[in-house]
Amino acid sequence: MFRSKTIFTAMATTVFASLLAFGGFTAATAGTKPSATTQATKEITGSAPIQLMHVHGLAYSVDGKQLLIPSHHGIAVYSDGQWSKMAGPEHDYMGFSATRGAFYSSGHPAAGSTLVNPFGLIKSIDAGKTWRQLGLEGESDFHTLATSYETHAIYVLNYRPNTRMPQPGLYATQTDGMTWTQAAVNGLKTKVNALAVHPSNASIVAAGAADGLYLSHDAGNHFALRVADTRVLAQWFDLDGEHLWVSSYANSPLLSRMSLKDGGASEKITLPALNEDAVAFIAQNPAHHEELAIATFKRSAYVTRDSGATWMQIADGGATRDK
Repeated sequence: MFRSKTIFTAMATTVFASLLAFGGFTAATAGTKPSATTQATKEITGSAPIQLMHVHGLAYSVDGKQLLIPSHHGIAVYSDGQWSKMAGPEHDYMGFSATRGAFYSSGHPAAGSTLVNPFGLIKSIDAGKTWRQLGLEGESDFHTLATSYETHAIYVLNYRPNTRMPQPGLYATQTDGMTWTQAAVNGLKTKVNALAVHPSNASIVAAGAADGLYLSHDAGNHFALRVADTRVLAQWFDLDGEHLWVSSYANSPLLSRMSLKDGGASEKITLPALNEDAVAFIAQNPAHHEELAIATFKRSAYVTRDSGATWMQIADGGATRDK
């Protein structure tokens, strides 16, 4: 039987108890320029097996050759059937998300790092080797963060006021965090588990919630329920811009690919056997769209190269598997 406590422990911090208190449409403007603090890393390989102690996101490199899994202790890399780990400080990357030109994240610095805790918003333009702090360092840790792959728009769930966001709520930026706009979130009245943003239209955002899937076409000001009576745990806008991949749970874990057109069909994707588990993250290879990866709440990971017809397991309960 599905144990919601086990599955949802990892997403406890994404619960938005103050959702109904979200205010109207406001803008928060930064008073200072982003700092230029960076932290260099190098990629290493070693004989010790890679362990996924936590899974805090999932993303492909822009060339599609690497699958990256950020966690509580740095970033694990799967490439050419082999696992390796990024060297340097093992930061706790939260809200990790990719665009065509950059990675964005939040979280906490590793022990011994000179970076301010928490990160606020950070950005890497060299596949995660170096990071730049974009503001709100020492103030905010965004566990729920989503990006638009082509437009670089960023959406975050903010839990408490900071110097750029006057109150809790859903915020978006297209200026790398210099200015933030708060969404009205009309129609969204339940706890949010996950966010996703359309790859080429920054105004289209999906919210996975406790009672279903919500979709907005006006930057989060108004949401409409598209899938009801199921817990939506994760979602991913297909890079074709016409479909949405949805992870949900209703007596069993489900993965589907739905058309964004009104009344569009939804295709059920056969998942590998998941024992009291469910899909927590979804990512698509930007170079080969038929390849996708999923990661589960129990730290297992799978890759499909035929849009979900078959799956290959690359991690089992945190233990990685080389090919």
